[in-house]
Parts: sequence; C-alpha cells; structure tokens
Amino acid sequence: MADVNAQKRQLRAAGVVPVLTIDRTEDAVPVAKALADGGLRVLEVTLRTACALDAIREISNSGLDVLVGAGTITCESDVGSALKYGAQFLVTPATPAFLLSELAAFPGLVVPGIATPTEALSLYDHGFDVVKFFPAEPYGGASTLKALSAPLPNISFMPTGGVSFEKLPSYLKLPNVAAAGGSWLATPADIQAGNWARITELAQEASDLVKSLRPG
Repeated sequence: MADVNAQKRQLRAAGVVPVLTIDRTEDAVPVAKALADGGLRVLEVTLRTACALDAIREISNSGLDVLVGAGTITCESDVGSALKYGAQFLVTPATPAFLLSELAAFPGLVVPGIATPTEALSLYDHGFDVVKFFPAEPYGGASTLKALSAPLPNISFMPTGGVSFEKLPSYLKLPNVAAAGGSWLATPADIQAGNWARITELAQEASDLVKSLRPG
C-alpha cells in the first residue's frame, strides 16, 4: 500500500500537476520524461482516450522518477482499471455517492472533485482532505479558494480547469492550495508533434515559479 501522506507531500512539493490527454501509447514515456526533465514529477493522465490506461502502464513501468495518476475517473470500473494499469493516485472531476466506496478502497492518494463548499465538507467527512476544485476558473478561481480557507481550514485543494501559467501565482500563494492542475504544459498538439523540448521548457518555467513562490 502506498504512503498516502508521502504522496500528499509530493503533490504539494510539485505545486503543478500537468493534466495529460495522450492519444498514442508511444508518446507516453517521452512526454513524461520531458515534463520530469523540466522538474514536474507528478503527472495526471486523463482517461479520455482509448490508450490512456496503456499510457499509464508505460509511464509506471518506465523507471522514471515520477508519480503517475489517472484522471477523469467517472465510474467504479475506472478505479479498478487504473490500479491494474499502475496508477498511483486518482483524480475525479466530480464525486457522486456511488463512487465513494471504490475511491475509499484505493491504496493511494485520491483527489476527488468538488465545486462547492458543501461537497468539500461532505468529502472531508468521508476522509478526503485533499480535493480537486473543478472547474476552477468558472467557479471563482483563487478568490473562491481564499474565501474557503477560514471555514474549511483542514481541506487542501487542487484547482483545475482554466488554470494557466499567468493565473498560477494567485493559486500557489494560497496556503490551502496543494497544487494546481493544468493542461497548458503539454497540450495534445505538442504531444502529437513530439515537441518535447517545448514541453520541458514550459515545465521548467512552472517549476521555477513554484520554487520562487514556495521557497524551502
């Protein structure tokens, strides 16, 4: 069983989680390496393509020093499949009641999706103290999370959805933000074109910003 607390620390240390949509299995390891070379070592592969699970398996078996998770978990079978293919953590866009028992049984970090304070508090009551705030920008962005910090002091958030490099500082300055998820770091177009140097450059830019805002 994974050390979930260690994974939480790794998530916070990363500060930024690239959200990946991979259309070809052969691109999985190169994009993971490009991101890791830029300093980002916590990666979310969305289950939105036919090869997503195979991509997770390839990254998991690659020997790269990365934490790879499965995103867009939307049904109970996704949980078992993600575990089977080597996902070390899970992320959901939303968290209906029918998912709770499967998520709770997963032997690693789970970041369930919420959009409201009620959902966040309900999930905290079920043992989840790190949640995904989605879609972050349409639901008020950093100002919403700042407002939630006082009434929900024990919950950390991973805002995702509309987060860009330009908006990143407003999130990372908040103590209740564990990390921010973003798809700008490795777009499907850059992945398909094999723009690995560009992906590494964007990852390094984000990693450097995290270090400047969260020294030590």
